[in-house]
Amino acid sequence: MKNISIRLKITLWFSAIMLLITAVTFCAILWADYSVLQKTICDNLIETVEDNEDEIEFFKHYDDNESDRNADQYISYGNGYLEIDDDFLDKVNGISTALYRDTGELLYGENFLAKETQKLSFSDRVIQEVSSGGITYYVFDCALTSPGTENLWLRGIVSEEQGTQQFSSIVKLSAVALPVLLILAVIGGYWIASRALRPVHKITEAASQINQGRDLKKRIGLGEGSDELHELANVFDDMFRRLDSAFQAEQQFTSDASHELRTPVSVIMAQCEYTLEKKRTAAEYEEALGVIQRQGGRMSRLIDDMLCFARMEHSSGYPKERLNFSMLAEDICEDMSLLKTQNIILTWEVAPDIWINGSRMLLSRLLANLISNAYRYGKRDGEIHVRLIGGDKENILTVGDNGIGIPSDIQEKIFERFYRADSSRSSEGTGLGLAMVRDIAAYHGGSVEVSSEVGKGSVFSVRFPS
Repeated sequence: MKNISIRLKITLWFSAIMLLITAVTFCAILWADYSVLQKTICDNLIETVEDNEDEIEFFKHYDDNESDRNADQYISYGNGYLEIDDDFLDKVNGISTALYRDTGELLYGENFLAKETQKLSFSDRVIQEVSSGGITYYVFDCALTSPGTENLWLRGIVSEEQGTQQFSSIVKLSAVALPVLLILAVIGGYWIASRALRPVHKITEAASQINQGRDLKKRIGLGEGSDELHELANVFDDMFRRLDSAFQAEQQFTSDASHELRTPVSVIMAQCEYTLEKKRTAAEYEEALGVIQRQGGRMSRLIDDMLCFARMEHSSGYPKERLNFSMLAEDICEDMSLLKTQNIILTWEVAPDIWINGSRMLLSRLLANLISNAYRYGKRDGEIHVRLIGGDKENILTVGDNGIGIPSDIQEKIFERFYRADSSRSSEGTGLGLAMVRDIAAYHGGSVEVSSEVGKGSVFSVRFPS
């Protein structure tokens, strides 16, 4: 069964169930038909005997009867005689009817089972059964009640096989019709299973093409539909779309990282080659080592940022704890206020006792990156203001400055990795600071946005769930 396709498995299970249903239906039909036929036989027996009851009359004198005497039968009985009308049916449709005295003496009619029923006592209007030769016969007795016939009985007998021919026809019809219906149902089930599983084949084919060609732009595209398979296909398409976007971003990140690392490596290699061409003075060696130190520091910061991004890709990369974000923010602001880069003043307004679940190191890095970015693009003698407020649903951290501002057309791009607004790329930053702020905020279930106007400054707002 392991190598059998799902379509065939469904068909086999469907066939087994249909076979069981057919067998049960066949048995139910046979039982129902047999029961109905036997009841019909008994009803006909009762009806025939009761009809014959009306055809027997008692007369004291022969002249009292004014009916057609040539067709009727006359039997002496008691102080008169019995007239048996010519409509009396002693044998019809396999039913035989006989007239008896209550002593068991046969007066008129036919009883093909006289020997077997000789010792069977009369029972008024009750169906009795007698077996003979492995066949069951139904016996129905009827006591006559008209004047002069008080001690007379009519006895009707019929075989249970009276409806055999009809029953056999029903059996033959069922034996032919039900297998045909079963075959049609199996064929229909196979066709329905094939049609229902066609989207699965399409999903498999698309996934195989993606796997072989590594083309994440391939989509299943089942079209409109609300069933489970269409939902599955849509989920796969969304997954492929996200994977494609993630792989493109990863490729871009790798390309940009290679470019960023190539520059300091090239500078270090060029500086080493230049310095080693001949003997240099102590001042020249010192200058060369300074260049190598700066470029090495840049590489170290870049590698550290890249490792941070890699660790954030895993939920367990930076364990979270319940921490007092207010105290953390105040400590960072106090430390960074000592920088006084370009004579910029850093102030802060922090609401007390704001607690969140997060990584102390990442949250410190987030705030430090925002403040560093404000220093880097601030105006001389300007100011930076940090504000932290709490709420029932979210906590909001804002870092504002009155620096050069950010043009509206690049405000979304500044959160991309390795993007820097200055085209010269001469900044000491790695181009990953704001991208890291965005990812750290997302790592804590939050978001970041910027509001800026050229020449007036920028405000970065980070929202964290409470």
